[in-house]
Amino acid sequence: MRVRLRAAGDDAKGDAEGDVLPASPEGDCQDGRCGLIKRPGDLYEVLAFHLDRVLGLNRSLPAVARRFSSRLLPYSYTDGALRPIIWWAPDLQHLQDANNDQNSCALGWLQYQEMLQPHRPMPVARDAPCSSIPRSEWSRLALFDFLLQVHDRLDRYCCGFQPDPSEPCVEEMLHEKCRNPAELVLVHILVRRSAPSRLVFIDNAGRPQHPEEKLNFRLLQGIGSFPAVAVARLRSGRLQSLLLQSLRLDRELWESQGGAEGLRPLLQTIDRRARILLRHIQEHNLTVFEDLPR
Repeated sequence: MRVRLRAAGDDAKGDAEGDVLPASPEGDCQDGRCGLIKRPGDLYEVLAFHLDRVLGLNRSLPAVARRFSSRLLPYSYTDGALRPIIWWAPDLQHLQDANNDQNSCALGWLQYQEMLQPHRPMPVARDAPCSSIPRSEWSRLALFDFLLQVHDRLDRYCCGFQPDPSEPCVEEMLHEKCRNPAELVLVHILVRRSAPSRLVFIDNAGRPQHPEEKLNFRLLQGIGSFPAVAVARLRSGRLQSLLLQSLRLDRELWESQGGAEGLRPLLQTIDRRARILLRHIQEHNLTVFEDLPR
């Protein structure tokens, strides 16, 4: 549910109605004071936001964990359950196609792989899909999605691992399309109108319980280099402590998960995936790149 955020003391009704109001679709979120309340099961998105910041990627929208009390919200949102709320970026660019409005540009898997070729110039034609997005952005996305095992963007068909029968990609008969790469498309490829060359990472809950023996390396396919700052943080041996330091700032999440001890299993999972990614970089002689000053 999209809601309008209200700072404490904005008006006299604040204490009675809580800190959010349901947002109408008529554009009352253009001032950047709205958020998207998601399901309790999406709390991992808050951890994903902190991982994004710790690695210096800065591509995820701000996310916090909160309980809601506004009488204007449905009871299911005010029953005391902790939910993530994600900042609503008012200038996300969406395609006009109603069947493909979760993208800023339409991009197939084969086109994507062609764009990643190191000796192939990036398309410059204005009408080429995603032509404003440089290769470095895809490298950031691949690193982030591998650590969290977010399949929805680059591999919604589960082509990179053998899915269980209960997986949505099997139930929706998407996995069958893996036999024809020309049918595969990327989803949730989004940019902001104010920064069309920078990807925005949304729906980052990923799969904290995804088994290590089924890690999806297809997410890394075609990527030849990774951001130096992020790789240095992964190599530092301090990833877990940096994440704990960051997560401690969200007191509601911290306390609900039992503090450092409760969060440690999740952080250990990410740390193991980080070591696997570093091994992949070494074994394939992949490089790192420095961020250009903005």
